[in-house]
Amino acid sequence: MGPTAVGKTALAIEVAKHFETEIISSDSRQFYKELNIGVARPSAEELSQVRHHLIANLSVEDYYNVSMYEQDALKCLDNLFTTNDVAVCVGGSGLYIDALAMGIADIPDPDPEIRQRLREDFEKGGIEELRFQLKHTDPDYYYEVDLANPIRILRALEVCYTTGKAFSEIRKQGIKQRPFDIIKIGMAMDREVLNQRINKRVDIMVDMGLIDEVESVAKYKDLTALNTVGYKEIFSYMDGNTRLEQAIENIKTNTRRYAKRQMTWFRRYDDINWIHADQNKNTLAETIAIIKSRMLVK
Repeated sequence: MGPTAVGKTALAIEVAKHFETEIISSDSRQFYKELNIGVARPSAEELSQVRHHLIANLSVEDYYNVSMYEQDALKCLDNLFTTNDVAVCVGGSGLYIDALAMGIADIPDPDPEIRQRLREDFEKGGIEELRFQLKHTDPDYYYEVDLANPIRILRALEVCYTTGKAFSEIRKQGIKQRPFDIIKIGMAMDREVLNQRINKRVDIMVDMGLIDEVESVAKYKDLTALNTVGYKEIFSYMDGNTRLEQAIENIKTNTRRYAKRQMTWFRRYDDINWIHADQNKNTLAETIAIIKSRMLVK
């Protein structure tokens, strides 16, 4: 796990090749087959080296949530563990990693009146009003959630007001024991170096045809799956709200902010083995050594 552009995909492939196993994705933006360049989906060459699961397996029109992901990922693991001792999960979506590692709590359906009131608050005060309520209602989740995602903020507030408990507290109650060992390995990088990599990757995405890709999915732009960095900025350009150069700069800025939120999420845990990918280390050897030290059979 780790922030976007840190090099997770390349390392995961090498680890999977070493252990002759397969990869399960926990990147919530790579589930959708219509999205490729803008979500940094592994290339065809990378996908040919190791079998990947839960990548390009859905349409943006499909309903999908983190609970469904939990079940899908566990099914993949059940199959993998019949022939392999090790499976590799890779991604930067903290909520989905948590779902696989710890499970999702049974969260009650919200009170319809509360849901309606919150949507009216959103219409009147925008996302800033939702952020304000969440910060005062559940500050722990406020510092974890993607503050640019009104869907997740609304859901958290619905649960808080329906149950009278913090959403972050209820989620912790859903921790489940898994019938396999979990070794968490985090990839870190100096922020300045990471920001340079992010900026360069966005430029490469544009050169690869990001604008054309966004135009090809423009008819879906109101769907939740398209409310994501790399697409919403180009939609703004297409709607005439920004110049293309500014839209590209906005992608870089918002991606850097997203990477910062990812690290905030991961730093909550004290069981992550951190490796630093920008210190000229052999990250593959270091990762394999960590895994082998935790395996019952070396």
